[in-house]
Amino acid sequence: MYHILVVDDESRIRSIIKKYAEFEGHTVTEAADGMEAIRLCRLQKFDLIVMDIMMPELDGFSACREIRKTSQVPIIVLSARGEEYDKINGFEVGIDDYVVKPFSPKELMLRIEAVMKRMRRASSEEPKKENLVITLDNGGLRADVTARLVFIDGERIEMSPKEYDLFFYMLANRNVALSREKLISDVWGYDFFGDVRTLDTHIKLLRKSLGRYARMIVTLRGVGYRFEG
Repeated sequence: MYHILVVDDESRIRSIIKKYAEFEGHTVTEAADGMEAIRLCRLQKFDLIVMDIMMPELDGFSACREIRKTSQVPIIVLSARGEEYDKINGFEVGIDDYVVKPFSPKELMLRIEAVMKRMRRASSEEPKKENLVITLDNGGLRADVTARLVFIDGERIEMSPKEYDLFFYMLANRNVALSREKLISDVWGYDFFGDVRTLDTHIKLLRKSLGRYARMIVTLRGVGYRFEG
């Protein structure tokens, strides 16, 4: 089972999450704000973090940003704000899932298990022995798939872990029409707990990261996307 850090300034919400998590056999540590969450992450390791956004002392996005400097621990965000802008902001700082309040504790437990399954699957995949490097546009866009590095005009660009997964998958299947359902099942996995808007949000983030090469990701109305390269 997992050691989960629950970060929320409302003790009632922390208690509800703790009750359901402990019923599932997990261990829970609580934090009332972002500063306390960062301090706890420096002292011990957690399998997963459930993080509220609007908190005193330090908001959740800022706390996630700081935690990501030293750790790739899975983070599920809780927020009363469900606008696309807020979700994009969350995924940009490297969160793994976004849950809008009010939420179902049972659904949150399912999302926790889905995120952890994806983490286990990713860690069990053996890296390829030979470096796979893909170059497009006469080397203007270069991707070292094995090392998970992307360069535009020789300058390395940073992406979130899921952006890398999505980009490398589309590169491997370039010039192929990819339905939203196929992208979700192959990149997120069949245990994905969410909707197609999560994919569309990550496509927007990926286009932003790719700059002038964003045009290579073509939207196929009513179908999905195609990477033209």
